[in-house]
Amino acid sequence: MSKDLTKSEIDRQNILNNPYAVEEIKKATKLQGIVYRGKLTLLKEQVAEFFEVDPRTIDNYLSKHESELKQNGYEVLRGKSLQELKIAIKEQFANETDFVGKSLHKTTMLGIFDFRAFLNLAMLITESERARLLRQTILDIVIDTINQKTGGGTKYINQRDEDFIISYFKEENYRKEFTDALRDYVDMGNFKYPLYTNKIYVSIFKEDAQEYRKILKLHKKDKVRETFYSEILDLVSSYEYGFAKVLEEAFKKKDRKLTQWEVDRLFREFESQPHWKPLVNKARSKMASRDLAFRDALHIQLKDYLAPLDSAEFERFLGEKSKELIERLEESKEVLKRLKERE
Repeated sequence: MSKDLTKSEIDRQNILNNPYAVEEIKKATKLQGIVYRGKLTLLKEQVAEFFEVDPRTIDNYLSKHESELKQNGYEVLRGKSLQELKIAIKEQFANETDFVGKSLHKTTMLGIFDFRAFLNLAMLITESERARLLRQTILDIVIDTINQKTGGGTKYINQRDEDFIISYFKEENYRKEFTDALRDYVDMGNFKYPLYTNKIYVSIFKEDAQEYRKILKLHKKDKVRETFYSEILDLVSSYEYGFAKVLEEAFKKKDRKLTQWEVDRLFREFESQPHWKPLVNKARSKMASRDLAFRDALHIQLKDYLAPLDSAEFERFLGEKSKELIERLEESKEVLKRLKERE
C-alpha cells in the first residue's frame, strides 16, 4: 500500500514510535549535528540548510504542526538549558558562527530538533526534494526493518506475542463449545457453522472471513484464526462460549432445536448487550492499528479506530521478548499440557 507521509499523521507517528526503524534510519543518514544531553541535536538553520529551504519555511511548519513536532522532540531552549547548549557547541566546534551561520552570544531563546523531530519534519515538508528522497528512504528502511525482525514476512507477526499461544489454545476449546451448541441446538444444515462464525467476526471487526482474507492477502490454506492477535482471539472466545450458553438455555426452554430465525434473533440480542462495546472498540483499534503498522493492511471498515502504535507495541512484536511460534510452542509445552488435563 502506497503511503503519503506528508498527509498521514498516523503513518508518521508509527515510524517515529518504532525505535528499531529510527535507529536504522539514523545509521543510514549519518546526519551530523550537535551532541546535546546525549542526543543528536540540530538547530533550525541547520535543518533548513539540509532540506535546502528558507528558515521561514521551517517556521511555517513549526506553526502548522507545533503540537506534533513538540511531541516528537522539538523544543525551545531558554535560560540554563540554552546556556548548556551554547557550551556544548563551543566544546564541539571551534567557531560557532561558522557552524550555525550566526553568533549565538546574545540569543535568549532557541528552537532545537532531536533526530526524531528532524525525521518528523522530513515527513512533512513538501517543498524539498531532499525531504522527498529521505521519505522514500524512511519507508524502505521501515519495511526492511520489520521484515528482518519477522524473518521476511508479517502474516504471522501476531504469533510473536507471548500471549498468543495460550489465547489460541483456549480459543480452540471455546470453539468446540460453540460448534457443539450449533450441532445440538440449531435445526440447520452444516451451513450454520460458517454462517454464525462470520456473524461473530462481523460483530467484532466488521468483516467476514472472506473479506478479512482479502485484506491480509491470505492463501487458501492459511487459517484465519492463526493470524488473529491474542486480544481478538480472547474476544472471539468470549462470543463463542457466551452464545453457546444462550443457545443451550433457549433449547432447554423450548425443548426442541431452534430455527434459523430464532437463532438470528438471539444473536442480535446477544451482540447488542452493552458490556461488549468497550471490548469490541478496543479489539477493533488493536486490529486496525497493528495491521496498518505491521502488515501494511488497511481495514477500511475500521478506519475510524486507527491510532498510532506506541513504542511498547513495537517492542512486543519486534523486540527481544517476541519470538517465533515454534520457540513459544517448545516453551509452552508444559503449560499446554496442564491446560489440556483440566479439560
